Amino acid sequence: MNIMFNKNNFIGAHISSSGGIWNAPINANAIGATGFALFTKSQLQWSSKPLDQKSINLFKNNMEKFNFVPEAVLPHDSYLINLGSPELESREKSLASFIDEVERVYSLGLKYLNFHPGSHLNKISEEESLNYIIENLNKALEKTNDVIFVIENTAGQGSNVGYRFEHLEYIINNINDKNRIGVCLDTAHLFASGYDIRTKIDYEKTMNEFEKIVGFKYLKGMHINDSKAKFNSRVDRHQSLGLGEIGFEPFKLIMNDSRISGIPLILETINETIWSQEIELLKSFINN
Repeated sequence: MNIMFNKNNFIGAHISSSGGIWNAPINANAIGATGFALFTKSQLQWSSKPLDQKSINLFKNNMEKFNFVPEAVLPHDSYLINLGSPELESREKSLASFIDEVERVYSLGLKYLNFHPGSHLNKISEEESLNYIIENLNKALEKTNDVIFVIENTAGQGSNVGYRFEHLEYIINNINDKNRIGVCLDTAHLFASGYDIRTKIDYEKTMNEFEKIVGFKYLKGMHINDSKAKFNSRVDRHQSLGLGEIGFEPFKLIMNDSRISGIPLILETINETIWSQEIELLKSFINN
């Protein structure tokens, strides 16, 4: 039976749902996870056939069977979606796909949809791209129910926006329904975008800045990753815990940070064969 750790945080990984979406809770339970992330359709396709009621029922039954609650699950949308695209056709296609993703999450009885904010493709300014993201998110809010849109901070690679706390703040400040907006902090992205977390002093500085600019009340999940890329490199390369440039210290701090409570903490580290060991490692950090 799964139980909750660290002030009701949920520890897991981005799980495969190969063979059917109902397999995700089974696969999460098999590695000792208390939470998980998943794609509700192929992350590399614009559209997929709708979820049928049988698949939805099987998923919900397995969620209940293995004691996963909706707050423990952090679904991720397709990588193709770019709500901040400079091209109207791309934005419209992205919005339609994003709304479909929201509706799939809703049909599964889940609470969150995690997404990358978007990219300006070096054709418009960051501010223009952010304004398109805001416009599309507000349209999606009008057309959907309940699901909270969870913006993931980026490493700032290429033309991606969302690599500064100020970008996240700007989006949130212009969302019409702030009860349905949140943030997912990826530790590798934080590090690569110039927010140091390697020591307790640096961790506290970064997290205090996050609180001042964005606010922990908007934190709905975290991606727990070490980084192959150097500090402030703006390169997005994940690594297994303790084997990259970040080291173990910040993960110990995260697991004992009272401000981080009741959210999914999701591994996206590169070696899925050791996810169960990494989950146990994170649990072992609690109160140590």
